[in-house]
Amino acid sequence: MWSLDWPWMLLWLPVPFLLRRLLPPVVSTREAGLKVPSFRGFAVLNERSEVEQLLNWRFWVAVIAWILLVLASARPQRIGDELDVPVSGRNLMLAVDLSGSMDAKDFELGNRRVDRLTATKAVASDFIGRREGDRIGLILFGERAYLQVPLTLDRETVKILLLESFIGLAGEKTAIGDAITLAVKRIHDQGTVADEQVLVLLTDGANTAGEVDPIKAAELAQQIGLRIYTIGIGAEQMVVSSITGGLRRVNPSADLDEETLTRIAELTGGRYFRAKDTAGLQEIYRLLDEMEPVAEPEAGFRPVKSLYYWPLGGAIVLASFLALMNLLAGLRFGRVAKVKAHAG
Repeated sequence: MWSLDWPWMLLWLPVPFLLRRLLPPVVSTREAGLKVPSFRGFAVLNERSEVEQLLNWRFWVAVIAWILLVLASARPQRIGDELDVPVSGRNLMLAVDLSGSMDAKDFELGNRRVDRLTATKAVASDFIGRREGDRIGLILFGERAYLQVPLTLDRETVKILLLESFIGLAGEKTAIGDAITLAVKRIHDQGTVADEQVLVLLTDGANTAGEVDPIKAAELAQQIGLRIYTIGIGAEQMVVSSITGGLRRVNPSADLDEETLTRIAELTGGRYFRAKDTAGLQEIYRLLDEMEPVAEPEAGFRPVKSLYYWPLGGAIVLASFLALMNLLAGLRFGRVAKVKAHAG
């Protein structure tokens, strides 16, 4: 759609023609006078002169240049189609445990038994795909914590690097406190200002490594307004083979420190979730979508592109052309007058 930002500027279009009609003609005092008994013949010449001026191409070039100049001053613009722009002020960090215990195959995915990390990758990837407009970062931790992806709007990169992670990449133990501290540091140093700061931390154990106590790290997160949602992953019971050849039930999540994870969430205004199977993990991420909703798109935005430079450029070209023609005509007239003077 085309429009004019200042349409009232078009009122200037007839101004030169009105001035020509209303103002008296310019009289040159250097012109010679001639006394005649009647103006009858000169009236005809005057009308003929005005007709010839209207037919003069210079006149029409000047008219077009003026129209283009007024049109440029009215600021023509092209308004694009309406766009939905997602707006979000949220920095969302994901911290995923890669310690050796994540290798326990107590989850099901697609009717097959899988380890905890594989189930986490599948469910968290869907969660990341739904977070349109959020800046998402990824921390992988085990014995040490690593920033795998800084906060970014590129959700596909976050998903790819999450899917490429593997158990033992960061060591066999679990450094929950270091993971939280790294998230605090990266969000605090982030140049982008955000209204919401969120960390989703998923682990299946207790803090067995690292330099920072998880509760101390949570207190640091509280100071910068980082809200932490903790997820304890792992089944409550699992049937395994005994050394005697029989079967026995064990608790594969015996090392899960739910008390600390709950305390971390409470300190920062978040919440602790318990994921005992794949369906439970999916439900947790669905609840996270509800608790930290994706910003609604801002409807009604239309991109606007200014086009004033096209008519302005045309007016400048035509005006320059007229000026050049007048200059050449003046030089030619001067040469003709000089030749006549020598001939006289």
